[in-house]
Amino acid sequence: MPPSDAASPVQLPPAEEAAHGDIVITGRREPAGDPLRAVNAESFAVTQKVDDTVIGPVARTYKKTVPSPIRKGIHNFLYNIREPIVFLNFLLQLKPGKAAETVGRFVINTTVGAAGFVDMAKRKPFHLPRRSNGFANTLGYYGVKNGPFLFLPLVGPTTVRDLLGGAVDRLVLPVGVGSPFTSLSYSVPAGVLGALDHRSEFDQTLKDLHDNSPDPYAATRAFYLNRRQAEIDQLRGRVEGDPAGMSGPPPSVNPFVPEYLEPKPTPAPAPEPSEPVEGN
Repeated sequence: MPPSDAASPVQLPPAEEAAHGDIVITGRREPAGDPLRAVNAESFAVTQKVDDTVIGPVARTYKKTVPSPIRKGIHNFLYNIREPIVFLNFLLQLKPGKAAETVGRFVINTTVGAAGFVDMAKRKPFHLPRRSNGFANTLGYYGVKNGPFLFLPLVGPTTVRDLLGGAVDRLVLPVGVGSPFTSLSYSVPAGVLGALDHRSEFDQTLKDLHDNSPDPYAATRAFYLNRRQAEIDQLRGRVEGDPAGMSGPPPSVNPFVPEYLEPKPTPAPAPEPSEPVEGN
């Protein structure tokens, strides 16, 4: 999502509700460098073809055939495993209260919640909501800019900062805990289930962005960058929003392509003035 300027942070207001009930993600002007637009757009087009023919149908089949309680349990389990990463980043952001709440969520859900398959922590009497956090958020919180926007196969929309932060997050459990997080027998099934869970959760959002937009690539980029900036602004206490952040899809999306997120065409150089012809 969009870069964060330490000297002049950009504030992104929360999503506004349009007259017809859709959620419109809005934001103030934010430079979202896309110097690799041609490569990104090509990667987006190829990824879309793969998604339309393979990933999307498989994810929808998963959603239709696997009973909802089982899917919800898998969803809760996968996010419960991430709680130590969320905890660590709240510590790095000097937010001990939220870090302590994250520990409470993890302990409650791992014990009372049957290894995290049931999110007991969000229920009475605990009322501890799941929060999204990661090393990319920590970098953004301290003013590290996005860097160029990227659209990568398998990864999807990201930025240089988010790609680096995600790589650090994926190392926390294997390095800090070890087995079973270092084993392919865990990482492969967890990766496949995580991808199916995420794709099925965002199915309607992707339809709105890709099928109902005159420029699906630009709409996807704008949506990603603005949601990421909103998540970091929320960490800074500048806006209110869903604590689950990027991990949860919005109810629906009204695609938009802000002009300031579209690369400006390079103006043609002005013709050099011809030298005046001296009279005889």
